[in-house]
Amino acid sequence: MPNREMKIKSIERVGNGVRLLDQTKLPTQVVYRTLDDYRDVITAIKRLEIRGAPAIGIAAAYALAIAVQQAKDGKPVTVGRLANEIKAARPTAVNLFWAVDRAVAAALAEDTWDHRAVADRLWLEAEKIHEEDRRMCGRIGEFGAALIQDGSGVLTHCNTGALATGGIGTALGVIYTCRDQGKRIRVYADETRPLLQGARLTAWELQQEGIDVTLICDNAAAVLMRQGKINHVIVGADRVARNGDTANKIGTYGLAVLANHHGIPFYIAAPISTFDESTASGRQIVIEERGAEEVTVGFGQRTAPEGIKVYAPAFDVTPHELISCFITDSGIRPGGRLEAQ
Repeated sequence: MPNREMKIKSIERVGNGVRLLDQTKLPTQVVYRTLDDYRDVITAIKRLEIRGAPAIGIAAAYALAIAVQQAKDGKPVTVGRLANEIKAARPTAVNLFWAVDRAVAAALAEDTWDHRAVADRLWLEAEKIHEEDRRMCGRIGEFGAALIQDGSGVLTHCNTGALATGGIGTALGVIYTCRDQGKRIRVYADETRPLLQGARLTAWELQQEGIDVTLICDNAAAVLMRQGKINHVIVGADRVARNGDTANKIGTYGLAVLANHHGIPFYIAAPISTFDESTASGRQIVIEERGAEEVTVGFGQRTAPEGIKVYAPAFDVTPHELISCFITDSGIRPGGRLEAQ
């Protein structure tokens, strides 16, 4: 069911603004916010109220439409300045840059600089990006489900479902499609420290959809693999370099190493928009570093001594040779682990 509707929608247009599900409040509160100032959308992206590479790309495209509408100036220099301000929200996920650049190109394709006309074109392009992502998720789910056997145990990391995209998700989209096909699968969700996107978001989202999910500590993955309970590892991506090196939520690289050691296929599920041909390898990917408080004072409770030094990268890079294949909206692309393809 490539275009099935989800119970959860991370973002949608509402009039001349956007309505988003504040993911910092989950799972204890389900809070929707309506934003009609582009600066508030930028803040929401920075604060992870909206997160996931495809979703922040969609949010950024909508933010540009709001920005031009607010500025009442559709001149190319103004559109470019606002676009750059939005692209500075987060550095690693390429979908944000891709969506904004695409929206700018569409807006400036005609020689009309009336801000209303430019804003209308931007709204239209943002809605196209949103709808295309919904369809891409459906295709990823279909291609990925063909790799998963009935009765399999699947491990995933971070959140890659409806909360992170405009549709059913990427890695979780594969799981939803397996369910819709009648396959019985067991999902294991890493808690995904330090912000617990697996515990707070993935476990909650899968539970809402009635999926058989078990939450595990990040450092329990190796034990499950050794016990033979994991048959596939499926994760998403924030940027895929030209050689296949992939940036994803911190902890992904370690899972890939573990999967390789245990002979378990390791899949990256991502739309074509996440593939960055301008970046040669993972060495060129800028890795966002988050504030120390996300590690030391997680969710209001101090868990480390005052003044301790902290290293808090939000992402890591998995070398292409540890990736079995890429599940994309245009089909399966080979990774570097030829024996697992």
